[in-house]
Amino acid sequence: MPIARNRISRIAVPATAALILGTLGAAAPAGAATPTGEQTAKPLPGTHPEWATAQADAGAVPDSAPASARIYLAGQDQAGLAALAKAVSDPNSPAYGAFLPDGQAEARFGASAAQVKAVTDWVTGAGLKVDATTAHYVQVSGSTGALAKAFGTGFRTYRTEDGLHRAAAKDAVVPASAAGAVLAVSGLSDTLHKNTSHAVSVREAEARAQAGAKSAQLAAPAGKAPATLPTVPTCSEDGYGSKTAKGAPDGYEKNEPFAPCSYVPSQLRKAYGVTDAKVSGKGARIAIIDAYGLASMEQDANHFSTLHGDKPFAAGQYREYVTPDKWTHQDECGGAAGWAGEEALDVEMAHGLAPDAQVVYVGGNSCYDQDLYDAMAKVVDEHLADVVSNSWGEIMHGTGGDLDPAVVAADNQLFQRAAVTGIGFTFSSGDCGDSSPGAAATGVNCQTDTTQAQTDWPSSSPWVTSVGGTALELADKAGHYGREVSMGDQRSVLSDDQKSWTPFPGKFYFGGGGGVSKDFAQPWYQQGVVPDRIAKTAADGTKSATPLRATPDVAMSGDLVAATLVGYTDGGTYSEGGYGGTSVSAPEYAAMLADAVQARGGRAVGFANPAIYDRAGGGAFHDVNDSAVHNKFGNVVDLGLVGGALKVRLYKIAADYGLSAAKGYDTATGVGTPGKDFFNSFRLPHRR
Repeated sequence: MPIARNRISRIAVPATAALILGTLGAAAPAGAATPTGEQTAKPLPGTHPEWATAQADAGAVPDSAPASARIYLAGQDQAGLAALAKAVSDPNSPAYGAFLPDGQAEARFGASAAQVKAVTDWVTGAGLKVDATTAHYVQVSGSTGALAKAFGTGFRTYRTEDGLHRAAAKDAVVPASAAGAVLAVSGLSDTLHKNTSHAVSVREAEARAQAGAKSAQLAAPAGKAPATLPTVPTCSEDGYGSKTAKGAPDGYEKNEPFAPCSYVPSQLRKAYGVTDAKVSGKGARIAIIDAYGLASMEQDANHFSTLHGDKPFAAGQYREYVTPDKWTHQDECGGAAGWAGEEALDVEMAHGLAPDAQVVYVGGNSCYDQDLYDAMAKVVDEHLADVVSNSWGEIMHGTGGDLDPAVVAADNQLFQRAAVTGIGFTFSSGDCGDSSPGAAATGVNCQTDTTQAQTDWPSSSPWVTSVGGTALELADKAGHYGREVSMGDQRSVLSDDQKSWTPFPGKFYFGGGGGVSKDFAQPWYQQGVVPDRIAKTAADGTKSATPLRATPDVAMSGDLVAATLVGYTDGGTYSEGGYGGTSVSAPEYAAMLADAVQARGGRAVGFANPAIYDRAGGGAFHDVNDSAVHNKFGNVVDLGLVGGALKVRLYKIAADYGLSAAKGYDTATGVGTPGKDFFNSFRLPHRR
């Protein structure tokens, strides 16, 4: 059985420096075609995982055992692809916006027939079978003996914490005959890499916290006067903190307010300037990628919109691509039901903030890297959208190893291919602060086997827009903007006698993701905006002589206290509830970019990061700054009677783990959130 861990790959990455250069197009990768066309054998660093130690060796894998691998194709002119992706995305480049038609991009940068033949001849000559050939990879299968012959390495069984598993005995090698055709190879060990969503409902978060707490169950006081706190769910309806939680014990301040009622799209459109700009995403296309698919998605989205005063999808405005007969790994990934809330959130936020944009949902056949890659490739290959929202990810460094370099190389190549044709990707930055072991100890949406403070993948790719989270405070029920602070919550529980909060101060519970990645050099667009005092120190404290990639790039509303309302059908019954996470933020920002496409007269924005940083420090973005806020941070969440017990919690916002918002760029909110001039800045010719 393959190893399947939560949001982590288990392959070592010893050649980080080479990976950085290849990712940014600063140098041709090993094995690329030389000017004379000569080739040398190409090593594949990281294909021997670090958990495959001599001490854990349990013997050779029989040559007859079945095996498979995915060989990603290098395509033509990798350095040229990266250079053009940069040129067409940079507002200060003469080539800005001069995107290639899909056919031209494929002809210039896609894999050639000769490359495909070179790979096919190589693997079939070793005795492997070609199961599938796409524009991006060749999938092969056969015996372990044939795989060993093809890649120049034996395969052995190793003892791991999850039992016995197969891995290459040493790093694999691609022979010279196929070296120039191969970008990377995955699957040589029987580890699988899966992602989880960054969406959490208030109800789900409470359930997770209950499972980990010894005294979370509250009993109603016996023989006492009725509690002053309401026994039905209660929230502030008329703006942030408009209703005082009378009867609650003192917390961070006296008379703390009830948390706001979950926001609906009309309020978010008002807060972020969509309403006043009179844009709706008309003429733009948004793709949503998650795992699996909710059978009632369009019906639920239409019902949700109608209930909250918005337009349902027009005929043909929503499409989806799902293949239930091909779904796999449902037990490990949670199946369609486990991803239903994420899908509903993403679709309803995209439609809610860009109500006239076309929306297409593409469901991966599982939450594993290869299946989500296939979903992304479908969007790029068929040019299904202008902007693609993704609310899932995985850490890069875990207790059993690091992210497979093949995943990084293949994803980055795909993002560059998208950029040259005018498609941009947004990814949520995570919900675990700096993703350190300290954050994971109490955070409800953290990966517990993290080894260090770090950033998520694919959010940390230099070729995507990483979207962090904020706690948005509305000034009134209509949605007028009040203020924002960084997304991060400390949580305390009302004591059984209802006189105190436990623990107090609260422990870290939920927060936006971000930080500085030690795996990637600083991309050109962050130069001059992200200061060296941030960029030269990785999240885990590693110092760098040169600046590194910082995340997130931007942020939007996503806090679990200032939650967003989502509705969908579960078990035959439609219901609604509050959701939080950078899963909210990513589709929100994708919708804002779709609105910007309309503001630009229908011209695609493409890869948005250079345009984002070109606008930093001006009216296009709110500069979120926690230290500039002196009002209350405490919020009381009253869930009413649940199972006969009064369930009340105290949250302190702007309390992320290891991250905080400050003046200028910061690793909690990036350059900030869309401001009053966001859409105007896209309407006018813009130069820094």
